[in-house]
Amino acid sequence: MNDLPQNRLEWNYEATVERIEEIIDRVESGALPLEEVFEQFAIAAECLQECERFLTRGKEQMELSIAILGTEPDF
Repeated sequence: MNDLPQNRLEWNYEATVERIEEIIDRVESGALPLEEVFEQFAIAAECLQECERFLTRGKEQMELSIAILGTEPDF
């Protein structure tokens, strides 16, 4: 499974979602030539995969934290 982009420090979930929304708006406007629609679709699909990996990793980290908290003894 691929990791987040190499420039992970610069990657931002919210900015990526905004980029996807902008692509959707441009595609839905009908102003793009078909070839560009395909290109933009491919970019949006990759952005969605990055978001999915980010969310999956966050969920796994939360579940691990919850599991660790559940096994700590009460003082």
